[in-house]
Amino acid sequence: MITKIINGRILSGNTIMEEEALYFEKNKILAVTSAPMPYDRVVDAQGQYVSPGFIDIHVHGGGGYDFMDGGTEAIVKAADFHLQYGTTSILPTSLASSYETLEGFLKDLKKVMDTHESRSNILGAHLEGPYFSKNQSGAQNPEYIKSPTPKEYRKIIEEYGEVIQRWSFAPELKGSEEFCETLVKNHIIPSIGHSDGELSDVERVYDRGCRLVTHLYSSMSSITRHNGYRRLGVVEAAYLLDDMTAEIIADGRHLPGELLKLIVKCKKVEEICLVTDAMRGAGMKEGKSLLGRKGEAMPCIIEDGVAKLPDRTSFAGSVATADRLIRTMIFEAGVSVEKAVSMMTAVPAGILKLEKKGRLRQGYDADMVMFDEGIRVSKVIVGGSEC
Repeated sequence: MITKIINGRILSGNTIMEEEALYFEKNKILAVTSAPMPYDRVVDAQGQYVSPGFIDIHVHGGGGYDFMDGGTEAIVKAADFHLQYGTTSILPTSLASSYETLEGFLKDLKKVMDTHESRSNILGAHLEGPYFSKNQSGAQNPEYIKSPTPKEYRKIIEEYGEVIQRWSFAPELKGSEEFCETLVKNHIIPSIGHSDGELSDVERVYDRGCRLVTHLYSSMSSITRHNGYRRLGVVEAAYLLDDMTAEIIADGRHLPGELLKLIVKCKKVEEICLVTDAMRGAGMKEGKSLLGRKGEAMPCIIEDGVAKLPDRTSFAGSVATADRLIRTMIFEAGVSVEKAVSMMTAVPAGILKLEKKGRLRQGYDADMVMFDEGIRVSKVIVGGSEC
């Protein structure tokens, strides 16, 4: 059955198409054209935007569930929670944890991916840690933070390498260069995060293929002074090095509007990737919550639209959904709707080298979101099926 979407403002890349209709059959887009084509049913977008499905490559949970809670139910429930806000493809993300917990997470995730239990496109895992700087641990549990351990990470890659899409680490740690090389060799995307490193540390892994920075500004070094001499940190390295893509948590809390404007001024659209970094508290009432697997989790509190450590000295993850990120970029950072959407679709698709996602074009997957001027989602389509 061929479906025709009419009266939509179709977003793809950095363009808006208002005269064209979109045709799809089963899970593939047939055409985006103003020319007449045969069809079996019509969906009237009623002037709303029609966007590629949002792709979140850094998210820990939502709707009361953490991806590391154990078992497949939490993974499915958290992924499907974000689906209602337009996230059609997702990378469940871990936290620094015991080896047993990390292995259990990967085993459960592989099972969900193999059985297709979730309505979302679960693309694999993002491992955030445990190879981080303790000085930049943020809300990560310091008990599990350490330097790269070859015996450990090689075993993880050997057993679950097909599941792992990306791995965040601190480049200043001993053994980080070998770790980065191992990731690249095994087609896992290296990303710099929770780092106290300097420009020289970043350059060493940059030369070994690292082109991504995990949540820019959050748990990350900036300019320091040594005997009066200034040295650049990871933040400045992200600006300075060509084709280094920066994740940003555009919830208006982790990064205020004026800082988002600075990032947009300094980085190209294709070098900015929106991520929620959402934890289990996304979509839940304000109050006490947990970051990570119960039993190993860090206690936190949700208030003012963000998760915080109980003493309120630091944020403990976001409670944002993808639609909120786009809304913030448009209304607080002054970015056009097409550019903001691209940062949540085409850019993450490029990072993950997804050839058939992130744009609305002939032959691409029929993953789509419809939303109004206020970026309020009204319809989500995954693989050609409405959710």
